[in-house]
Amino acid sequence: MGIVRRLSAEEVMKVAKAMLIQNCVDPSLPKHVFGLSHQETTDVELACLLLASAEKVAKQEHDEGSRLLNLCDFLSSRTGSSVQRTVHYFTKALQERIAREAGRNEEEGYRHSEETMAYGNPTIISCFLNLPFSQVTQFAGIQTIVESVTSVKRVHYIDLAIRSGTQCIVLMQALATSHECPIELLKITAVGTSSKQKMEETGKGLARFAEALNLPFSFQIILVRDIQDLNKDMFQTQADEVVAIYSPVLLNHMIRKPSRLESLLKVVRKLNPCVMVVIEADTDHNSPNFLGRFNDALLSYSAYFECLEVCMDRSDPNRMTMEDTYLSRQIRNIVATEGEDRVFRRMKIEAWRNLFAGFSMVEQELSMSSLYQAELLVKSFACGSSCTLDRNGKCLTIGWKGRSFLSVSAWKFHQEEA
Repeated sequence: MGIVRRLSAEEVMKVAKAMLIQNCVDPSLPKHVFGLSHQETTDVELACLLLASAEKVAKQEHDEGSRLLNLCDFLSSRTGSSVQRTVHYFTKALQERIAREAGRNEEEGYRHSEETMAYGNPTIISCFLNLPFSQVTQFAGIQTIVESVTSVKRVHYIDLAIRSGTQCIVLMQALATSHECPIELLKITAVGTSSKQKMEETGKGLARFAEALNLPFSFQIILVRDIQDLNKDMFQTQADEVVAIYSPVLLNHMIRKPSRLESLLKVVRKLNPCVMVVIEADTDHNSPNFLGRFNDALLSYSAYFECLEVCMDRSDPNRMTMEDTYLSRQIRNIVATEGEDRVFRRMKIEAWRNLFAGFSMVEQELSMSSLYQAELLVKSFACGSSCTLDRNGKCLTIGWKGRSFLSVSAWKFHQEEA
């Protein structure tokens, strides 16, 4: 007897959308419709309710939207299946949107959570170890930097979001074992707008690791109140060193205030790096159209919640914290807010290419070696067969069952003005 393939969480949402378009939202919907199992039919019905609620909210039909959301709230669960969890958090986000539109601002604001959630946080470490996405993009990005400085003796590595510094450890190991050109100095500069104490702790840990590797090393912190305060002179670059820049999932938070992004990229251009590696979420959560943004976010997070379901136990406290705190915050921000309050403005790699072109940035091809090593790393995970590793032009994307989550790309700057 063959194995019956079940719908993925994203497919459940797509079937529900198709049914909604065909006006199939009906509590008396027959079981096993479209050949679905009982559980799949239940999931699709729940997703239909959520999508119908979103349409009511989009039309500002708040009374009817609230009634449907109360049903979603009752039928979904933060401890259930991936579909139930996804519906639970999107229901809360829609309820918050209604409250905001009614003048009841129940959320005090959204701070940039990526910095605060990364410094030795056990939840982040657990998800980093259990899910392949961050590890693969981190490895491919650092491998690209290593290959760009193979004949360099003095390397100045600038990290725009150093967090716990795991990417630096990968870089240090690679440079310490390089026999082609022994390193005379690895200078690491960490840039941030908060968490100076955490950055200092990261620097001390990296210094100890460099000492164990017998790797000449220096570490400096550039802390600015606003990224627009950053300037080239703060980096203390030397004529005999080569600069490489690493930007991990940072730039999307500047999209809402383009002047900050423009200011940062102008400073980066003046530093004339041999390469700038950019890792970003490869999703489209920046549409000004609420319903379009809601639908794309629903598909993306459905896939991510399913990945968590496969890779971590339902009762795992780190998974619960990731979903209930971090993912919930992101979903609420994407769904419930507009204007400058909307911090999480992710874009696809194609949109980043268009934006970077305006700053004379030229995309570089990722090497076959980094791609091959990324493939090996994905296969080392139990869930590797469900991960999607693709080339998109010159960059690499990774996701879940065809749904892209992250992209890693490499860039250089035209220096005509110089």
